[in-house]
Amino acid sequence: MTSIADTREQPGGSAVRNAFLFGTPLLVLALGHMLSNLLRTLPGVAADVIAADLMVSPDTLASLTGAYHFAFAAGQIPVGVALDRYGVRLVSLTLFAIVTIGAVLAACVGGAAGFLTAQIVLGIGCCGMLLCPMTLAAKTLTAEKFGLWSGLIQGVGNSGMLLSASPMAWLVEHHGWRTGFGLSAGLAVTVACLVWLTVPKAGRGTHERKAALRSEASQVVRIGLSPAVRGVVILAFASFAAGIAIRGLWGGVWLMEIKHVSRLEAGNALLPLTLALVAGPMLYGIADRRFGYRRLVLTSTHVLAAAVLLAVAAGGPGGPLSLALGLTQLPPGFDAAAFLVLGAALASQPLLFAMARVVVAPENVGKALAAVNLAFFAGAAILQSCTGPIAASFGIGAVMVFLSAVLIGTATAFALLTRPSQIAR
Repeated sequence: MTSIADTREQPGGSAVRNAFLFGTPLLVLALGHMLSNLLRTLPGVAADVIAADLMVSPDTLASLTGAYHFAFAAGQIPVGVALDRYGVRLVSLTLFAIVTIGAVLAACVGGAAGFLTAQIVLGIGCCGMLLCPMTLAAKTLTAEKFGLWSGLIQGVGNSGMLLSASPMAWLVEHHGWRTGFGLSAGLAVTVACLVWLTVPKAGRGTHERKAALRSEASQVVRIGLSPAVRGVVILAFASFAAGIAIRGLWGGVWLMEIKHVSRLEAGNALLPLTLALVAGPMLYGIADRRFGYRRLVLTSTHVLAAAVLLAVAAGGPGGPLSLALGLTQLPPGFDAAAFLVLGAALASQPLLFAMARVVVAPENVGKALAAVNLAFFAGAAILQSCTGPIAASFGIGAVMVFLSAVLIGTATAFALLTRPSQIAR
């Protein structure tokens, strides 16, 4: 397939046509990431009614939804290998079939065990929804353009969180949380049809690879632990986990239970965070292509995110920031503004993919991106599982402090383990 890099040498009409032919499959695949974000953040605006329906406590629900992230993380290595072996189209269509099954299960099956099963199936199905467009871009684009397009892919994908904010809050309020999963099943089938129509089949060489599956799977781990990528993986472990813990679960609970706002108001308060996660990756991609400094940007933005979470906790009932201002607690508008800054800071995440992409051979791109994505979702699974007991024992404010401490620790490790001249401009 013709890459964007090649279009500069084409006549005007040909360049536009080639760009369209290249961009359409990427954007269609990014819709899969959008669906994945919708499914993983839907509980954030429906946690109370899901917990009541399943007859479980909020911290138990955190563990149930954490199963999604464990399954997601477990799928990274086989999906990364499959992408390099069999190509994006076949892997993507398989994943959409699994997502459809999981969404139907969530919409129809009752009880905590049924919800847990649905979360596991959804985690497996969604585990490659970001890797698919990223792999196609990485294997087709130059390293210089990959940073820009990775931001665009993540921005389009993060728009799924827009659907799970105010629109999903309204849907849950009027039609129940299961309707959201039923709608997601229909979206999965629709996007799968678009993938079938637009994404090209893998080249013959992809299917002729003879390397042993176990050997290829071990390469994902070796790449993730290699000195060049180790710091990236460590920061990825906390980066996505912090954002998804707030947007996907505890942000809505904090606003409704601590700040006593309605479900729709909580959805509206989370909207700025979501908008930042949609627009931010694209803006970081543009800035990265023009200015560089990935290492500095990633370190500073994650430290800023940690500071924001501390400020949110300090602005809660009886918090030091509230007391300093002579208030019982800061108003919900403060949290909405803080979450906006949090989203803007964590939107730098695609630069981690760009850093890892440049240190591997083209035939190992899928595995390299899988190593980073594995860190993203292993972190989300492990850290979100930790937040339930923390919230039950010390309150939701303690969850914010915990996530802040993890961000500071991993950002420090990232800064120490990477160098300005290493995989970052």
